[in-house]
Amino acid sequence: MSHEILSVLEYMEKEKGIPRDSMIEAIVTAIKGAAQKGVNAGQELKIEINPKNGQLKAWVILNIVDSVSDPKTQIHIDKARALDPAAAIGGKIEKEIDPSALGRIAAQTAHQSIVQRVRQFEKERIYDDYKDMIGDIVTGTVRRRERGDLIVDLGKAEAILPPRERVPGEDYEIGERIRCLLLEIEATPRGPELILSRASVKFVRRLFELEVTEIGDNTVTIEAISREPGYRSKVAVSSTDPKVDPVGACVGSRGARVKSIVRELGGEKIDIIRFRTDPVELLTEAIKPAVPRNIKIDAVNKKIAFEVSEDDLSIAIGRRGQNARLTSRLMGWKLDISKEQGSEVGFDARVAEAVKGWNGVEGISTEVAKFLVENGFTSPEAFEGVGPDDLLKLGFREGDAKTLLAIVQQHRQNHQAPQA
Repeated sequence: MSHEILSVLEYMEKEKGIPRDSMIEAIVTAIKGAAQKGVNAGQELKIEINPKNGQLKAWVILNIVDSVSDPKTQIHIDKARALDPAAAIGGKIEKEIDPSALGRIAAQTAHQSIVQRVRQFEKERIYDDYKDMIGDIVTGTVRRRERGDLIVDLGKAEAILPPRERVPGEDYEIGERIRCLLLEIEATPRGPELILSRASVKFVRRLFELEVTEIGDNTVTIEAISREPGYRSKVAVSSTDPKVDPVGACVGSRGARVKSIVRELGGEKIDIIRFRTDPVELLTEAIKPAVPRNIKIDAVNKKIAFEVSEDDLSIAIGRRGQNARLTSRLMGWKLDISKEQGSEVGFDARVAEAVKGWNGVEGISTEVAKFLVENGFTSPEAFEGVGPDDLLKLGFREGDAKTLLAIVQQHRQNHQAPQA
């Protein structure tokens, strides 16, 4: 048994990295517990394992008495003094026993304790090995599916990619390589579990940090990101160096940098905009190509209400409200988007402009000018071919109609361009 224990200790130490002292402590505790539940029930035991040769020794600790009532826990003073001349009644003495006397159950328990300790140590090592990698991108191989989760082999440990952290539409085959963000280490009754994510906004941030050197050296800063996994992300960036265009740095030469990130995200669209501290300027950048108008800011409730043209409305809101949601998350402001009342405003403006044109005609009042414009006579030139009957139909009296025609005719003659 000593040889077997030594082999186990050496293997665990070299292959699994489990300290020899830790394994010895686990085995001793397990054997002692199992023996006290079996043939050695009720006895106080002492067990030692030599770390150099694996030799197992065991002792039973007995109470020294002058009259033995329980041989398992007591020893007569005469027998005790044979083992130790200094023994005295009321004291205790350690009597060495054959380890095989601990029983077959104790041996089996020792084996089980080794297996359990290995599992426990591996889980503890998982935390130690990966705690400093939280927030980094890791690469692994898809091994299997368990209750909807993807189990990914990272080499030193297995990790979980749960459904909530996967991108809609993405699917992976067993054996396929996959890159993910190490999102967190979750404590469970089974020990620490590595949780991966491809849906987190932090995954996009980390991809940019790895791809764009200017972000790595802090020349360019990612100020905010919003994301709908698998569809679109918005990234707001700024630069500490006025000579460096933050948007251009992230896009890269001919779009090389952002294309690399888009490929990793399975074709997800990415909008990169210049960050602005002013919410109106940031809104203008974030909602392009739509143009916000009539902007009203409620700073207390962090709410922005604005209008866009009818043509821009679908762009500003986006498919299923996606663009509006992403812009709102990016800014940290609630958005209230409405269609600009451009048609009514445009008509009134045109009417007013046409009325002003009639003001230059002597003898035409503003009321008459407005009436004429509303009925299609936007200028004196529009009276070409118009007779008194046409004006009578509009409600003019006959005398007023003739007077109006005479005024218009005189005005046209006075302003008629000389013929060449």
